[in-house]
This record gives sequence, structure tokens and C-alpha cells, in this order.
Amino acid sequence: MADLEFLEDFLAEVTEILEQLNTDLVELESRPDDLDLLNRIFRAAHTMKGTSSFMGFEKMTTVTHRMEDILNILRKGEAKLTPEVMDVVLEAVDIVEQIVENIRETQSEGDVDITEIVKKLEDAYAKLTGAGGPSEEEQGEVIGGGKPPSREELEAFDREIQEMLQKELEQEGSEPSMEEVIGGGKPPSREELEAFDKEIQELLKKELEKEQKASAPIKSKPTAKQDKQEKKEKKGETTIRVDVSRLDALMNLVGELVLGRNRLLRITQQLAAKFEGEPLIDALIETMDQVDFITTDLQMAVMKTRMVPIARVFNRFPRVVRDLSRELRKEVKLIIEGEDTELDRSIVEEIGDPLVHLVRNAIDHGIEPPEEREILGKPRQGTVRLAAYHEGNHIVIVIEDDGRGIDIEKIKAKALEKGLVTESELSRMNEKDILNLIFLPGFSTAEKVTDVSGRGVGMDVVKTNIEKLNGTIDIHTELGKGTQFIIKIPLTLAIIQSLLVNVGNEIYAIPLVSVVEAVKVPKEEIQRVEGQEIIVLRDSVLSLVKLSEVFNIPTEESEDYMYVVVLSIGERRFGLVVDKLIGQEEIVIKSLGNYLSNVPGISGATIMGDGRVTLIIDVAGLANMTARVV
Repeated sequence: MADLEFLEDFLAEVTEILEQLNTDLVELESRPDDLDLLNRIFRAAHTMKGTSSFMGFEKMTTVTHRMEDILNILRKGEAKLTPEVMDVVLEAVDIVEQIVENIRETQSEGDVDITEIVKKLEDAYAKLTGAGGPSEEEQGEVIGGGKPPSREELEAFDREIQEMLQKELEQEGSEPSMEEVIGGGKPPSREELEAFDKEIQELLKKELEKEQKASAPIKSKPTAKQDKQEKKEKKGETTIRVDVSRLDALMNLVGELVLGRNRLLRITQQLAAKFEGEPLIDALIETMDQVDFITTDLQMAVMKTRMVPIARVFNRFPRVVRDLSRELRKEVKLIIEGEDTELDRSIVEEIGDPLVHLVRNAIDHGIEPPEEREILGKPRQGTVRLAAYHEGNHIVIVIEDDGRGIDIEKIKAKALEKGLVTESELSRMNEKDILNLIFLPGFSTAEKVTDVSGRGVGMDVVKTNIEKLNGTIDIHTELGKGTQFIIKIPLTLAIIQSLLVNVGNEIYAIPLVSVVEAVKVPKEEIQRVEGQEIIVLRDSVLSLVKLSEVFNIPTEESEDYMYVVVLSIGERRFGLVVDKLIGQEEIVIKSLGNYLSNVPGISGATIMGDGRVTLIIDVAGLANMTARVV
């Protein structure tokens, strides 16, 4: 059990290091002389080497050791970083990620071949130094890099020794490998560890005395970066890691509690109407209000525990942009804003792939080659901006580039060429409708198929995945200036606000995020155009879709009027005809299970206050089902 816990801690730590390492390495290319950044990257490689060696993962230890050799001479100023060396280091990071994934799945390093990457790393080292590899002396000087270690390095090294000692005491009989630390040929004993720790303490004491003498009588103020790091360390002391499955189970229990609360509210209302004025009823109402208040607070608290910063997704993009721009021989700068914006963990897992598609398209289709940009009077380096911010109960993600923009005429020609639309349909479309054609399956404006694009299997996947999250995607573009994609998705998918409607004997829940308004329309205002029922609402033409016809539900329509719920999916709007409007209610989304998971127009179900099961309308799916909707 202890070994499994060690493994889980190891995987969590290494995963965090790798995420940050990808970002830091790309940043290092633009700031190769940043010693703080170099030291941070070196410490990351050193930590991975030490922990992987302690866990007995030899392949990972070997790769990270070779990486550390290169980073060591870079931070000592003995060589300059080149793009070719960075390619090799990033490839090594990819190999380490592959090894970590194997460890996560099988608890072993698997059959990853590291021969080629080790050779590349050794060749890169030789190219930087003009030698065949690091000397034995250099391999032994892990903490100092050939010069007296700093206080920070001594403290970090001391913490490692203390951890090793603690684990040695906890696990008698097991001897942690310290080869990567002291260069020995065999595992050290506890006595050797303690002696080595004593030497480190002496060095640390002397270093502190030097600093105190140098700084007296003036006390230096910590930099903003040090202050931020100190706060981060303090924060880390008050946090714990919790298994995701426990949070999911807790969220499910809160969902059940919300359903129970809703039912109690319904029963309380019925009792209050029947026994108005009874003292016990007044006490019941008061207690119910308190339960309602506490349940809402508990629900919000649990939802916040599931919130994670979108940086977990954004951190992968510096590497994506760097690799793709080199592959396409373009110069691209990535600007990231709002990476601290939080949203539900389940959404973070789903939003990554759509964003990768959009960023890759921005570089491939949007950003022009450097020579073309110069001719157009633009900077050689193009810009891709990735931003996130909160807007009410939603998160908005913006992907923006300053490239060539989207050519409307080119979209029209391609859509006609591929038979996706007719001339008649195009003539009735506005600019937004034409832009949305890029989301149709099989649509692509690429002149030739490449590894990056041209197969027409990107943008339709983007739209489908975002709509699965009850989200929307809009496009704003200006020819020659650039393009902006705006994604809007709810903060959480577990508990939502809904509008309850009645059709025949059935009740349906419509996610409130898609509802624009609900109106009562006299029958005489309904018109027919080419067999399609429409209404004119505030100078806007809305197509009508009868829910009773979509789901084949027997119903009796009023002769005088009908209720229309105006729904919005991106730029599209249409009216959903229902029999009655019941009201707004908070609902818990429940899956229909594997057998009913693909019911058209239905996204799930919920349990009402009276115990009835109510189906939840999939607005995007409903719009796609009704081809008449425009």
C-alpha cells in the first residue's frame, strides 16, 4: 500500500513538473540568458532524475540525466542554446511523458526505446562543449555545477536528504539510491546519509552567515517573484491531494441532496396550502428555508472543489505553437491571458482538443509566412492570442490571430464545389451563416492535404464537442486583419438552471443557458413561408419547431394562441412551440446510460420534486434534427 501511495505521489509530482517544463523550455528560447529560468528548468530535470532513480525507473533516470547535463552547461554559461538543441530537449521531454504514461497505466516503463534519444542528447552535449560527454567530475557536481552552491540550492538539496532519511526510517530494509546526488556506486547507508546531511547543514550555516554579514544593517526587500513563490509555498502547506473519483462521488451525493431538497420544497408548499396557519406548518417552512439555504451553499462549495484553472489546458499551447511554427517556417508569438480563470474539471478535459484544432488552424490558415507579412506591411512575427474570462455563469475563451482573415467568397466557392449548399441557399444566407459553413463535415479551404490540415475533419469536430458542453462558438473576421473565435461554455455541467415546459402529458426541461425568452403568440400572427411556420418577433424572423411533432407526442393545441420558447445556438435562433410554461427550476443532470445515450434531441434526464423523471432537451441536437431551422 505504501509503495502504491509513493507511486501516486511520484506521478502527480512528475506530471506537474512536465506541464511546467514544456512552457518554461519554450519560454527559454526567447530568453536564453534568463538565469532564473534556466535554474528552474535545471531543478525540474534534477528533481525528475532523483525521484525516478529513487522509484527504480532506469529509462527515465537515464533520459533526464542526459537532459540535466545539457541544462547544466547552459546555466553555467559555457554554451549558448540553439533551436536544434531545444528540439532534442523537447523530444526528450516527449519521451519522458510517454514513459510516465506507461507507468500510470502499467506501473512499469514499458517498451519505450530510449537508445535514439539518449544518442541525440549526447550528440547535442558534444556539439555544445566540443567534447564527447560530461566528465566524471561534472557528473558528480550536481548541486553546484562546478562552482560553490547557492543557499537556495543547498536548502533544496538539504530537503532531498531529509526526505531520503525519513523514507529510510519508515521503510527499514529498503535503501534509496543516491547515485544521482553523491555520485557513489552503491546505495548509501543511513549513517552515510546522516553524515552527508551534517556536511550540507554546515555549508548552509556558513552561507547564511555570509548573507547576514553582507546584508547588515540593510534588510533587502524580497522581489515580486520571491514574494509570489513564498506565498505559493505557504499555500502548498495548507492543501492536500484528493482523488478525482472522490470528488465525483461527492458531487453526485450533492446532486441527490438537491433533488431531495426540491421534493421537500414541493411537499412543503402543498402542506402550507392545505393547512395554512398551523403552527407546525410555519415551523416546517422556516426549517425548509434553512435546509434550502444550506444545500445551496454546500452545492457551491463542492462545485468549487471541482474547479481547476484553465492553465492546465493553456500550458500545452506554447509547445504546440513553437513546434508548428517551426514546421511551417512561420514566426509566431503566443499571448496567453486569463490562465487563472477556473472552470469545472470535466469541462477542462473536454475543451482541450477543440482549442488545439483552432490554434493549429490559426497558424496554418491564418498567419502568413514572414515574407508575405513584410510585403503587406505587417511585422514578420504573427500573433496568436489565447484568452479566458468569466461572464456570469459562463466562461468565455477567445482564440485570435492577426493573419489573413477568412475569405467569404472563397468559402462560398468551396461550399458550392463540394455540394454542401446550393446557389439558392447561398443567396438567402447572411455573412454569419456563410462563415458557419466552415463547421460542416468535409469542409476545408486548404489547397492541399498536409499533416496539419486539409482533410475537412477539424472544425466540425470543434463545433460538435463544444455543443456537447452546452456551449456556443462564434466567428468574427476581417479580411487581411485577422480572425477571432469566441467560445462560450457553462462553468459546470452537473447542476443547471432550466425552464420546465409541458407538451401533452409530458414535461421537458430546457437548459436556461439556451433560452432567450418565452412569448405567448396569437395564432393569427403565425405565417407560412414555403410550408414553414414562422413568426416575426421584433423585426426578426423566427422559424417555428413544434416539440410535439419532433417527439410525436399527442397534444391538443389552443385555437387562439401558442407558447413559443425562443432558443439560441450560436448565431442561430428559432422558436420551440410548447403547450404550457411551468417555470424555472434547478435540476441535476443524470445520464440515460449506455443503451439510451444517443437519443436525438435529448441530452439526459432529471428527477422532479414529485418524483417524476423528466427528459432534458438537447437544444443543439434539436436544431440539427430540424433541417428547416435557419
